[in-house]
Amino acid sequence: MERNAREETPEIAFVGDLTDCEGDLTRQLLDVPAGGQCVLYFDSPGGSPYSGTSLMSVILMRGLQATGVVTGECSSAALWPFAACTRRLVTPYSVLLFHPMKWQSEENVGLAEAAEWARHFGHLETEMDHLLADLLGVPHPEIARWMHPGRYVSGPEFAGAGLAELAELKALRLFEKNGAARTKGRAKAAR
Repeated sequence: MERNAREETPEIAFVGDLTDCEGDLTRQLLDVPAGGQCVLYFDSPGGSPYSGTSLMSVILMRGLQATGVVTGECSSAALWPFAACTRRLVTPYSVLLFHPMKWQSEENVGLAEAAEWARHFGHLETEMDHLLADLLGVPHPEIARWMHPGRYVSGPEFAGAGLAELAELKALRLFEKNGAARTKGRAKAAR
């Protein structure tokens, strides 16, 4: 019965720039029944802050019981959907980049529009920093310390701060021989 529950738990990969895959990720999250369980694997440098907040909003508004696992990188805008997970895991090799929000435009804009964008993003950055701290359950100054000027936080450090569980990676099973699984290290020693 436990195996069937595992097989039925949707697994969704947040890989690459969230902006490029937001539509697909949103559809996959919407396929999870409201209040349902899912596992989200993160290896993302982030993307648009709007993509990150949108995916976070879908997770929260649908009450998903998401387990987030940082398999590589979880940076920038990817931090918000990861923080929305009810259970968070990192590995000794995970890395999370916290930094102030960045914005750019490839369009020619007038001074008034650029000033409005700067005002808006300044407000959005402050609000998002507070939201991230709330989701992670830490005081805002703790997040601010990582955000400014920007800091890479290792998986063990993130877990040590009580923000995730540290998942120790076991040796990979590369092949079966004589009915016994061998790890890479054992295989080399057996030669």
